[in-house]
Amino acid sequence: MSSGNDRQPQTFTKPALGEKEVTELVDRVFGLKVSWIRPLPSYDDQNFHVCVSRNKGAAEGADEYVLKITNSEDSQEPDLIEAQTRAMMFLSAEGFPSATPYLTKDGNIMSLESGDSGPQNKKYMVRLLTYLPGTPVAKIATNTQIFYEIGKLAASLDKALSEKFHHPSVKSLHRGQFIWNLANVPLLDRYIYALGQNKYRDIVQQVIEQFKGKVIPKLSSFRACINHGDLNDHNILVDSSSASLENPQYRVSGILDFSDMSYGCYVFEVAIAIMYMMIESPDPLSVGGHVLAGFESVLPLTEEERGALFLLVSGRFSQSLVIAAHTALRYPENKEYLMITAKTGWKHLMKMFEVGQEAVEKTWFETAEAYTNHAPA
Repeated sequence: MSSGNDRQPQTFTKPALGEKEVTELVDRVFGLKVSWIRPLPSYDDQNFHVCVSRNKGAAEGADEYVLKITNSEDSQEPDLIEAQTRAMMFLSAEGFPSATPYLTKDGNIMSLESGDSGPQNKKYMVRLLTYLPGTPVAKIATNTQIFYEIGKLAASLDKALSEKFHHPSVKSLHRGQFIWNLANVPLLDRYIYALGQNKYRDIVQQVIEQFKGKVIPKLSSFRACINHGDLNDHNILVDSSSASLENPQYRVSGILDFSDMSYGCYVFEVAIAIMYMMIESPDPLSVGGHVLAGFESVLPLTEEERGALFLLVSGRFSQSLVIAAHTALRYPENKEYLMITAKTGWKHLMKMFEVGQEAVEKTWFETAEAYTNHAPA
């Protein structure tokens, strides 16, 4: 869900290539013949599920990929896209279920291509990534086991990136005023007009003010790391690891969309995961404890980090809801996809504040504590 680096969300141009152009592009840039393609939903880039015929000499059949065409603004930052792609390659080598790029005919991991022949002639960075199998978390009946696994994944992924990922392009992940970085909740002031005048605006303003007063002064005490930044219910794929229909067990089979990667803090990642998993639960206020338990099985939080968790989760709800409303004003044709979180997100955010920080944290922390005595296998 990235929207440029230090730019405002409205400045990007989303690509709008047709299937014929995409077919030609895959042939010209990657030397592959397309059997079929279908568009995939996306926030501000353009994605296609692409099936290609195998090259001569290989076994008969077909291979599947995701063609990712990055929006015009982010495409002007090749170092950033390089860092994201190298991180995916690193994680795959470390055993994480991450996509890897199919190299261009020139042997590169990406290529800058013209998007149209109009007067602006926008340039878009193009990558062909391996297609990962699995079902998005958004499409399964979630349970506590998968919440725990996702918490564990969030900690393991950030820890691996922060401790072992070294590449010259990594410096580009210092993204300053990047609107999706959880440190930048106060920047929502610029876009809050998109909500109109209503109770939703009031609650977001409350989040922003509390964030400024209680979280910002403590940021320097949180442990820094590289964040994936968008472990949402559509970016995590799972498959079933058991035959039980009554109590299915899941394992993560794919981690998608690294376009929100940036330097942040470990506690940001667990807050982001909690927020998006709340969207998928019939009992949203209980979710945080299971995600937190999984996260802390790898990386226990400090007291100060734990103390900020409620406002960090509220801050991510606010980011998602405000930026979606703002972007939908600019791209009404993509409104249905942009407003996915809003369907239940407002209800959950309002409920959090209605119940109150102390009660919500008590639920989360007691649930997480129970795992220390009965940790899952």
